[in-house]
Amino acid sequence: MFNPERPPEIIAQRWLNSETKRTLKAEKGKVVVVAIWQLICPGSLKFGLPQAMRLRNAFEDSEVTVFALHMPFERLDEQTPEKVEAYLSENGITIPVALDKPDGDGLPETMKAYELQGTPALLLFDRQGRLRRHYLGAVDDFRLGAEVMALLIEDKDSPREMSIALERKLAAALVDPEAHHHHEHGDECGCGHDHDHDHGHDHGHHHHDDDHAAHGEPGHVHGPGCKH
Repeated sequence: MFNPERPPEIIAQRWLNSETKRTLKAEKGKVVVVAIWQLICPGSLKFGLPQAMRLRNAFEDSEVTVFALHMPFERLDEQTPEKVEAYLSENGITIPVALDKPDGDGLPETMKAYELQGTPALLLFDRQGRLRRHYLGAVDDFRLGAEVMALLIEDKDSPREMSIALERKLAAALVDPEAHHHHEHGDECGCGHDHDHDHGHDHGHHHHDDDHAAHGEPGHVHGPGCKH
């Protein structure tokens, strides 16, 4: 079962915009943001990657690491490494990009390891390397910036009680867009509004307020089995 307290490494067949392989382990002590995208996903190109670049330019490298993970699970012939590399170059995307490792005809390796449901998506890790947020769908810049700042306030060895207290203050201050349009979707893809999902994480006697929810902008979210 997936454990956000000890999340797996990104499983990449190769990295673009980086001379070396990047690992989550090596980034411990910093807040890490991973933007998950597909070349054929309009939401990824319109929201995900540009937002990741804005985030990269807003925070010091010594405090915040921003990666992208290209996670193709459909129309693979349109999303080859060569085409991805060309798109990054043509559009000025300079953050390190991992290419998720294929698994035959199935879903790519990192997608399976993290039980991811589609693109665009965001993963936020705290200074201790724990997965603290998983958003499916486009996330508002103000919300994302507030989330990152809250994680930055925590020390590298911050006690859990402090983490919980900060999370509660943040939750009380931010407006939840889902509260205004919460409804179920019967289609297989969803439309970015209500993609709440719970991995059933067991934190033992520690409650960590993990928020595995989608606060998406209106628009299509790509997931396995999508009908376009």
